[in-house]
Amino acid sequence: MDDRKTAPSPGFGLGLRPDHYPEFLAGPQAVDWLEIISENYMVPGGKPMAMLDTIRADYPMVMHGVSLSIGSDEPIDRTYLADLKALAARVEPLWISDHLCWTGINAHNSHDLLPLPYDAPALTCVVDNIARVQDYLGRRILIENPSSYVTFRSSDRSEWDFLTDMAVRSDCLLLLDVNNIYVSARNHGFDPLDYLAGLPGDRIQQIHLAGHSDMGDYVIDTHDSDVCDAVWDLYAQACSMFGPVATMIERDDDIPPLADVIAELDRARALAARVLEPVHG
Repeated sequence: MDDRKTAPSPGFGLGLRPDHYPEFLAGPQAVDWLEIISENYMVPGGKPMAMLDTIRADYPMVMHGVSLSIGSDEPIDRTYLADLKALAARVEPLWISDHLCWTGINAHNSHDLLPLPYDAPALTCVVDNIARVQDYLGRRILIENPSSYVTFRSSDRSEWDFLTDMAVRSDCLLLLDVNNIYVSARNHGFDPLDYLAGLPGDRIQQIHLAGHSDMGDYVIDTHDSDVCDAVWDLYAQACSMFGPVATMIERDDDIPPLADVIAELDRARALAARVLEPVHG
């Protein structure tokens, strides 16, 4: 019996970026769905919303936020939540996601995804915040694993144990960023396969693939290059362990032509097909 908490995979998608508006407006592309950055469209009117209204008529959409600040011990911003819910009503996304992080203090948004300790007080705070958000939106949300560059003395469990406890206690879903696992594994010296093995596979709704900057002694999640071979290998392991999961390529800087990004997405599609065919074929 299939006891997955997730919806069936819609296939393989891309992050919708303004650089690629013309191609998506010009005609069908080999993309099953698109992910938008929620905050880019949480304003009334304007060209971005006009573009989105036109493009979303042809592609299923998901919403990915960067300002929910789910790890903050300050109250969730109700104005932000109201704007998020209004955008969801307009876009009708397959799902809504954000990051395991906090983003600021005293109403100041740092515009960065700030880390939190993996301990019991932080877990309780995150679980309570997710419950409030899910109650307000009337739906489960997805939380994405971060890229990590620091550790906290107070942390008493692994990141994957924290994510698992968080997902089960809050009844949320997960957005698994495979590149972030690789980045954090390199920075902190853990085995990325241990990370994958420790996750609740029945709650993984989406996968992100992206590039990074390898500085030798450390790695930075930059989304400005192609997916590297080591991340492709880790994605193959994730496919083998979790089955068909909606997968997309993230590219946020040094953005190439759409055809090049679709070619990289086709690599993900072909890799998943090779891994999954013996099991699911």
